[in-house]
Amino acid sequence: MNPVLQIVASALAAIKRSAAPASRPKPDPGPWSPALLKQLEWRRFEELCAACLEIEGYAVRVARTGADGVVDIHMCEAGSDQPSTLVQCKAWDAYRVGVEPVRRLRAAMAASRIGKGMLVSSGRFTPEAADYAGKQSIRLVDGSAFLARLAALPPDKSLALLKFATQGDYLTPTCPACSVKMVSRKSTRQGRKFWGCRNYPQCKQTLPALMTP
Repeated sequence: MNPVLQIVASALAAIKRSAAPASRPKPDPGPWSPALLKQLEWRRFEELCAACLEIEGYAVRVARTGADGVVDIHMCEAGSDQPSTLVQCKAWDAYRVGVEPVRRLRAAMAASRIGKGMLVSSGRFTPEAADYAGKQSIRLVDGSAFLARLAALPPDKSLALLKFATQGDYLTPTCPACSVKMVSRKSTRQGRKFWGCRNYPQCKQTLPALMTP
């Protein structure tokens, strides 16, 4: 089964399981909202984007390039196995997405000889990013636009994605190298908070604390 279809199937199964009483119910995250979208850690947000595109009728392949990789998703038109669009997903942080991630996506498009790109963010973009994207055949999808796409899906599919996105620990970032949940740490010199891999010192991967609101 396609990996993204497995994601959706898992979410649908979660809906059926939710009908049974739970021994330790967790708080209801509520419906889709900007606040909920901002809470999703980078890996969960990436998988949500891929699943949404799949439901919209595209064939997708997720590329595990890390929390800030240039290309996260290869998107193909229905009936084709050749990528027509390179998609990058940017989970929320405290700042608007600037022009540099858009430039990196454009460079990846050129290297792959693919004419279209898409940058999806749970936050917002700077005017400079929007201006550059408009000249480079790159579509920017901010948090509000992505919520609108989720709302446009069939209600049962939108609910399935909501159940999937909020299963388990969807707040703590995943280590890009080890695929395990990271732990909050503080630097000894400056007291700066950051996310570190729980497999340290074998894995020294870190992520900025600003990746979680």
